[in-house]
Amino acid sequence: MKPSRDITRLIEIMAALRAPGSGCPWDLEQDFATIAPYTIEEAYEVVEAISRGDLDDLREELGDLLLQVVFHAQMASEQNAFAFGDVVEAITRKMIRRHPHVFADKNGNLASSHVKEVWDRIKAEEKAERAARRPPEEAPTHKSLLSGVKAGQPALTRAMELQRKASTVGFDWNDPRAVLAKIREEADEIEAALDRNDSEGLAEETGDLMFALVNLARHVDADPEAALRATNAKFERRFAFIERALEAQGRTLEQASLAEMDALWNAAKSEAKPVSEPRREARR
Repeated sequence: MKPSRDITRLIEIMAALRAPGSGCPWDLEQDFATIAPYTIEEAYEVVEAISRGDLDDLREELGDLLLQVVFHAQMASEQNAFAFGDVVEAITRKMIRRHPHVFADKNGNLASSHVKEVWDRIKAEEKAERAARRPPEEAPTHKSLLSGVKAGQPALTRAMELQRKASTVGFDWNDPRAVLAKIREEADEIEAALDRNDSEGLAEETGDLMFALVNLARHVDADPEAALRATNAKFERRFAFIERALEAQGRTLEQASLAEMDALWNAAKSEAKPVSEPRREARR
């Protein structure tokens, strides 16, 4: 096969990769659940390319994300559920329906201030229609306040939305310090699980701690996803400082002790402090 600008070629390639007997063994082993994490990862890489302003990389990452859509559609086609064309038809129908001010048969413009109102109303109608199409056994027996929080969101974002939703009925703390106390409580529970050597309990309590941290971020008006991204970047900068410092000494990370790397880490933190702030050593 040769590269092509035609989406049909990508669909053909994916079908060939999934062909029993002649396809790729790795691709043939995958299902919706195993591919889902890659779908999320590719979406994040699109966002990262945008944040860097790297349009060449954005082109590549959008291709990777498109492959995820084609992959899921191919697996659905193998189950006679739907094909890629059905995905395209569904989204084109949805976009036309949600933009009556653009695609209406009759003349009539909609003010920009009313566009979101119409969009939200039509989305609600579509959601109700999808619910009506579900088999009776899949219909929820209880309509929860939290039902509208999408399950497919990244965990940090969904935790924030769940908490926001619950806060609308007063299920919330009024003081960030109360959340801080909850964080300390969850940390104590992690320590207790460590003492018990309880691996399942540790996983659960770690999740509780992360949920409480998201709650603190919400109360101090910080985006937990953005905050963690910033910390990731800070970690990378400081770790790179360690690597450069050791390289200047003609050494590798493997040749350095933890104590040496920790000392260089503290040096990296000092280098990052504003010039106006005196270093810790000067205050002693």
